[in-house]
Amino acid sequence: MNWSYLEGLISGVNKYSTGFGRIWLSIVFIFRVMVFVVAAQRVWGDESKDFVCNTVQPGCNNVCYDSIFPISHIRLWAMQLIFVTCPSLMVVGHVEYRKKKDLQYTTSHEGHHLYANPGKKRGGLWWTYLLSLIFKAGFDAAFLYILYYIYEGYDMPRLSKCNLAPCPNVVDCYISRPTEKKIFTLFMVISSSLCVLMCICEMVYLIFKRIQKLLVKKREADSRLFAERHEMKPLARPRSDIRSKKSIWVDPTNTASIQNLSNTEGEEAPIQNLSEDLLKKKRSKLQNRWIEFA
Repeated sequence: MNWSYLEGLISGVNKYSTGFGRIWLSIVFIFRVMVFVVAAQRVWGDESKDFVCNTVQPGCNNVCYDSIFPISHIRLWAMQLIFVTCPSLMVVGHVEYRKKKDLQYTTSHEGHHLYANPGKKRGGLWWTYLLSLIFKAGFDAAFLYILYYIYEGYDMPRLSKCNLAPCPNVVDCYISRPTEKKIFTLFMVISSSLCVLMCICEMVYLIFKRIQKLLVKKREADSRLFAERHEMKPLARPRSDIRSKKSIWVDPTNTASIQNLSNTEGEEAPIQNLSEDLLKKKRSKLQNRWIEFA
């Protein structure tokens, strides 16, 4: 199997992942894929040939080997790696779908974008990413249970008893390099458990961040609503209104007084908008009032 192609494909998820996701990816390809390709396949390469039982009965070795090893560890781990890495393709596919949709939208709306950042985990992409984490953790946990259930633990016994037909009686069977195989088995189990832990931590982190953002939005909405309901009203009238209603005594013979009156009235209506006839009428009225007062 071409594991380098799978590594290059899944590494594209790295730029959409959190810190926990990057740690998960490092564990998968450094401590699982590389160990699987470089060492584990060679250790289990001779398991059938070097499996020996203390009998010469034809077929006894094959029957006992099939009973003790229902499925090869190496093939089980290969299936596990495939199932565990495939959910990451859901995220890559969703991001590519967003990019294509954004390109179509940009073409039909004169350069406007549908997504500011297609790889940002918002909306449906957030749920896709969370679902991929659930699948990855579920597959790893399921394969760990299958390995434990089939072999009744993670130990590799040096001696196994077999009494299946066509064996003439209870025979002793031996596997090659049991200690080395036990070490590799425990190593793969521990690395799988770490991957499950990283997936759980990332799920908790994503959910916590989502709840935090929702609480911030709710707090901002409540603040805006409170400000709208308790809008402050002015306690005193504006000074401009008070000044406009004050009585002003003006000397009609004094040009400066008339000019001050015009400036005061200009606060309510600009003097440049008044016609010359209106100014003359106001001056005549003021002169009449002064005569009556005198």
